[in-house]
Amino acid sequence: MTTENPRWFTSSYSNNGGNCVEAAANLVAPHGIVPVRDSKNPTGPVLGFPADSFTSFIAGVKAGTFGAV
Repeated sequence: MTTENPRWFTSSYSNNGGNCVEAAANLVAPHGIVPVRDSKNPTGPVLGFPADSFTSFIAGVKAGTFGAV
C-alpha cells in the first residue's frame, strides 16, 4: 500500500521497548484509511484499514471485547 506523508504515532500506553504498532491518522480525512505498521520494521509492509473499521476495532479493544492476551 502506498501512503502519502503519513505522520506515524504510537499509543501513549506503548511504553514497552518498541513492541507495538504505529498508525497514521492524518490520512483519514483525505483518504478514509488508517495505515498501520510494525514499529520494529518501519520500512516494512503497511496495512490500510477503512477508518470506520479501525474505529470499531479500537472501541472493541477499549471495551475489552477481545479478552486478555
